Amino acid sequence: MTPVQETFTEALEFTSEFTPRSFPNLIKPLEPTWIEEALLSTGTATIRRRRVPAEQTVWLLLGMALMRDLPITAVARQLDIALPARDGTRTVASSALTQARARLGAEPMEWLFLRSAEEWAHRSASSDRWRGLALYGADGTTLRVADSVENRAHFGSQNSGRHDGGRDERVNGYPLLRLVVVMALRSHLLAAATFGPFGIGESTYAASLWDTVPDHSLVLLDRNYLQASVLVPLMTRGTERHWLTRAKSSTQYRVIRRLGPGDELVEFQVSRSARAKDPSLPTHFDARVIRYQRKGYRPQLLVTSLVDETRYPADEIRALYHERWEIELGFGEIKTDMLERLETIRSKSPIAVAQEMWGLLITYNLIRLEMQRIAAELDVHPIRISFVAALRECVQQWHLAAVASPGTAAERLATMTDRLRAFVLPPRRPERVFPRAVKLKMSNYDRKLPAKSSSRRRAK
Repeated sequence: MTPVQETFTEALEFTSEFTPRSFPNLIKPLEPTWIEEALLSTGTATIRRRRVPAEQTVWLLLGMALMRDLPITAVARQLDIALPARDGTRTVASSALTQARARLGAEPMEWLFLRSAEEWAHRSASSDRWRGLALYGADGTTLRVADSVENRAHFGSQNSGRHDGGRDERVNGYPLLRLVVVMALRSHLLAAATFGPFGIGESTYAASLWDTVPDHSLVLLDRNYLQASVLVPLMTRGTERHWLTRAKSSTQYRVIRRLGPGDELVEFQVSRSARAKDPSLPTHFDARVIRYQRKGYRPQLLVTSLVDETRYPADEIRALYHERWEIELGFGEIKTDMLERLETIRSKSPIAVAQEMWGLLITYNLIRLEMQRIAAELDVHPIRISFVAALRECVQQWHLAAVASPGTAAERLATMTDRLRAFVLPPRRPERVFPRAVKLKMSNYDRKLPAKSSSRRRAK
């Protein structure tokens, strides 16, 4: 052990007794050694004795992900984040928390997410397979970030379709962050994630995630991923790594032979432009096209690498494809439930945004792990547990833990599990069919431009 590691170990021993009281139940799956490794491997370990050391800042970021209605100082006070001052007080200024976050940076949180997600999600997916294959989904979404000059310059925003004061620049209300994830579909646990500026395409972000998909797995994809540069490496760089997606209206292929009713083995041609970008791509690759139609909808084509019609029956694949929507439900849980429909990351600098995002994703997985544990105890599938109920219960228990005696922790946990029995959702009803629609349209109010653009316009 190096002198730095020895000093850091001593610091950990000192701060361990000050771990937030309201965390133990929820963060039990979060190995303490992971936090130590995250700080050491990224060079952010706290050697000096500070009021808010690095490991305490990790807890602060997890608390921020759940206590969205509290300012950061209130979150720190609620969780007893700060170590005692010389006079014994634990109150800490907002500036001290900002400095602690700046010292920590985003890398330890990213390391912690990737390490924990790999452990939790793959273990979950392996425990609930379809015909020997672990089921994953991959897709992307966007989130708003705080409208600061730094965030707007780094993340950019969506083209609003309107010109700002006659200038060529087109602006939108908030900067946007693009997020792409790989999710274990039957537990909603995130296995991998990446995010960054909105202007970078979803496929570009996803390219860095395909290596996280394990062997003997099936990834359900949106039809925008129907391209050789994605599908060929996914199924060739590993053992039994399969994919399933839906065809576009412009998809072209050559039929090789008929496998069954509405079931064909086909050949796709790889474009010259794709092979120019990636010379390792073949000129052609085989796949399977399965036709299906739901009542009230137009016929659709499913495209998959599962070409063995005996091992992978067409009817089961048709039913399986609809599990792709589980990843959309997961995005809803993060954006609508955890972010309370605000969909806005509160941090005002790119590094702080990244830090907060990793904390949000870690906390989401922790809640999902708790739901999985409760589902096993109640002998139901994890998706039968209400995420909203679990989220509210976790937040409530955290608030209670801050004022309750530590000796009642086991009793509170038992009460939480018992109360969640009432939030078991009814079984899914896949036979229900509804058109995609929204109840509320956009507001008719004038659009507010970013402050920088507005000031320029007034100056003219």
